[in-house]
Amino acid sequence: MKTSLFDYPLPQDLIANFPASPRDHSRLMVINRKTHEIAHHKFFEIEKYLEPNDVLVLNNTKVFPARIYANKITGGKVEILFLEETKTGIWKAFTHPGLKIGSEVKFKKNLFTVIGQDEMTVIIDTHMSKKRLMELLRRYGNTPIPPYIKSVDSEEGLRTKYQTVYADLIGSVAAPTAGFHFTKELLKRLKTKGVQIEYVTLHVGLGTFAPVKALEIENHPMHSEEYFVDKETAKRLNNAKSCGKRIISVGTTSTRTLESMANDKGKLDMNKLHGSTDIFIYPPYKFKFVDTLITNFHLPKSTLLALVSAFVSFPNTKNKFKDMSSSLIGKAYNEAIREKYRFYSFGDASLII
Repeated sequence: MKTSLFDYPLPQDLIANFPASPRDHSRLMVINRKTHEIAHHKFFEIEKYLEPNDVLVLNNTKVFPARIYANKITGGKVEILFLEETKTGIWKAFTHPGLKIGSEVKFKKNLFTVIGQDEMTVIIDTHMSKKRLMELLRRYGNTPIPPYIKSVDSEEGLRTKYQTVYADLIGSVAAPTAGFHFTKELLKRLKTKGVQIEYVTLHVGLGTFAPVKALEIENHPMHSEEYFVDKETAKRLNNAKSCGKRIISVGTTSTRTLESMANDKGKLDMNKLHGSTDIFIYPPYKFKFVDTLITNFHLPKSTLLALVSAFVSFPNTKNKFKDMSSSLIGKAYNEAIREKYRFYSFGDASLII
């Protein structure tokens, strides 16, 4: 399947550089997969569409200030974006400019050594524990917002805005942005209404937002991300599914977690509570566990747009995916552009039912 089928033109002025305030006053497009009807609301009006028989699944990962600016021992500055610790003190990272094996950089009197590299990343020995590095990043690091966001916020402001209100477990270098629209008050109202709220964890990597460069989408090397689901949470989710409750996934990261764990019988595999997933969802993928999706408006030719396209297409609906222009998701995106919706991480949301 050609990657170009997932392309669409987006006016640059529709890319959001800051979130709505209050968060739940962002716009909400409701897309009905069966009737192809599209409705426009404010996000807090999502209450109208959620019932006591529903289960809301959110990703509680927390973004850490992963970006620093260090100095090469040989001279010159270097930007380092820490991605994940592979073993004690050893981190996979992006650097700009690139660094060769043996390179040493200094940051706040600490020496880091490059001990490995591949086409896109380097392996850095930080010579310190994860706890100590996290403290260093907490004091001096920068929030790794995507390059398309042109924010004028201070670092202190970004650490609050580029984070969900329920973020808990540190590990992401990119936020699960569909969750930005929820406030503590909205979640409380939904819980009072009887909506079951559950949390999973998937630590989001930058690969989530990377455009697909392969000509054929099947040839895209999908990134891998670590996930965790508590045993009791998985049991409750399986029980809810068995009882016919609607599973509403908040964001593509929660969706990838649930679909990675789901077996062919539509149940979460209790032997897959923790692992790494490189699941790549695109048409004609059959969703096994997720019934409804809350998500933002995504980049052209991205893995996220491919996932959403699959959700509204055969075999999940009667309509096969041919291209964006003829797809329901293409219709929705065209309407979003006409109605001046805000796109990407800080942008507006959709509810696909």
